[in-house]
Amino acid sequence: MADGTLTKSAGVTAEGWLTDSWYYACASKSLAPGTQFRRVILGQPVMLARTEQGQAFALRDICPHRLVPLSAGKQVETDGQPTIECPYHGWRFGTDGGCKHMPSLVKTEDFASDRVKVRRYPVHEINGMIFVYIADNPRGDDVPAVPAPDFNLGNLKPKFFVAQIFNAHMDDAVVGLMDPAHVPFVHNQWWWRPPSTGLRLKEKPFEPSTRGWSLARHKPSGNSLAYKALMGSEVTTEIVFQIPGFRWEIIEAKQARIFTLTCLTPITLKKTRITQITFWQNAPLLDFALPILIPAAEKFLSQDGRMVNLQNQGLAYQQNMLWIDDIDVQAKWYRTLKKEWAASRTDGRPFVNPIEPRTLRWRS
Repeated sequence: MADGTLTKSAGVTAEGWLTDSWYYACASKSLAPGTQFRRVILGQPVMLARTEQGQAFALRDICPHRLVPLSAGKQVETDGQPTIECPYHGWRFGTDGGCKHMPSLVKTEDFASDRVKVRRYPVHEINGMIFVYIADNPRGDDVPAVPAPDFNLGNLKPKFFVAQIFNAHMDDAVVGLMDPAHVPFVHNQWWWRPPSTGLRLKEKPFEPSTRGWSLARHKPSGNSLAYKALMGSEVTTEIVFQIPGFRWEIIEAKQARIFTLTCLTPITLKKTRITQITFWQNAPLLDFALPILIPAAEKFLSQDGRMVNLQNQGLAYQQNMLWIDDIDVQAKWYRTLKKEWAASRTDGRPFVNPIEPRTLRWRS
């Protein structure tokens, strides 16, 4: 793990990634019926697929026979059920991961094919997004330890997605994205946070929420020109963070509402996929502004990615970072939440949120 505080135990991998947890996998629209593709999640190959009937499912993307990716195969019916056929020897696996057919067998009794199985990952599809559950026990098939993600969006569908891969451990990516003091230096566009604004005192109340914390509803910074231009002056915002890596911001003004969800998905030890999904309702001006909003969101994210790359130059020589109050309190909370999650899974007890309400003050 990036901060070196965790070792392999129940609920956490040796790399410091939380298990028994849900992670964002892909956009629903990227997975057409009858197709599949490969993603690496928590260092493991995962085949994301959708049957011709529209059911999304996920399997470990390795055929146990000769280790060929199942995602390189094709979907076929076997005894009336959807299966994925390995391109090497035609072994077929159902959506539950079980082997349904071995065409090379002369007699079915020659080998107990029903005992062959690849890992199945529970899938949850909601609001145009697909999430997968990564259990701590790769052979287990228990009910997920936490409910599937639900952000109370009703029937809303995403307006747009932006995604980038940061060259960072997930912990460093999380800490960088939640840092409240970097905005005037990293994101100083004229339309968002112009340098002429200067630094202002911020005093914000935080409180515990489900497996995380929230910044209570408040008026956004006076320098957030984009909010005012698109939604008017009576704007409020609320920000929530939840382990393993979900951060969302709700911006409201009278009838209009914007919801931006940021999902962090570990790929490898030093690569993390950052995906931002934006929804809105009753904000017709935003529909016209899409050609501007998407490049702006991409630039905003790439600015954070640039800081990660610069930080890596220092991490090559030194691991310890100097953290101070109050701007680094959220980073410390993140560490504390991870430790409690690992402890609760190890002890077989409910997770207890260790965060207490606190008002943080900083200048930015």
